[in-house]
Amino acid sequence: MSALFVALDVESAEEAVRLATLLSPHVEGFKVGLELLLGPGPAVIGAIRQLGKPVFADAKLHDIPNTVERAARQLGRIGARYVTVQASGGAAMLDAARQGLADGAAGNPAGVLAVTVLTSFDDAALGTVGVNGTVGKQVSRLAKLAAAQGAEGVVCSVRELDVVRQVAPDLLRVTPGLRLDNEPDDQRRTATPAEAARRGSDILVIGRPITRARDPVQAVSEIRWLPDSD
Repeated sequence: MSALFVALDVESAEEAVRLATLLSPHVEGFKVGLELLLGPGPAVIGAIRQLGKPVFADAKLHDIPNTVERAARQLGRIGARYVTVQASGGAAMLDAARQGLADGAAGNPAGVLAVTVLTSFDDAALGTVGVNGTVGKQVSRLAKLAAAQGAEGVVCSVRELDVVRQVAPDLLRVTPGLRLDNEPDDQRRTATPAEAARRGSDILVIGRPITRARDPVQAVSEIRWLPDSD
């Protein structure tokens, strides 16, 4: 059964903690992204972590290895269970992130999630940044790299779940870009939660369909009961 993490893509720490407190009994964890990390700041991770659910810091780290190692260490110290790192940063950077996060977590469970190709990209968009070939091929290359460098998992779209399973079967598979009606809005490679679960996603990351709902708890309940969602 797939775990459900709510993406707390809101502006304030107060709103993030309010939503997390409301939803904590009903979901498996939370994602804290750049809007919160660069607004209220990383301390919001610790505040949400006190609710007893894992927090995934979607920092998408991408810098020289030394800088990434230090940043990952800080995120580990404040309680991040998972930290995202851009796999395209290369082997040395991924390894530095893994080491820094482990040091910061000081024995608590913590792992790197390697971001493969953002769900806002398609094959044509990849070409504009100098990557030849399809999204699937790029995800395959980066998933192999992530596995070789000790990442705990990868972030990919639902469309590449089979690719990751084939080339790196031991990696945790995390899928963002999920929409109840599969309308893409600002993302190009989207899917429904039911499809993600059916195709083997380990963690479903869902934000707007829950956080912008009139009744977020009811929205979670409806997602749980979607056909083929477990």
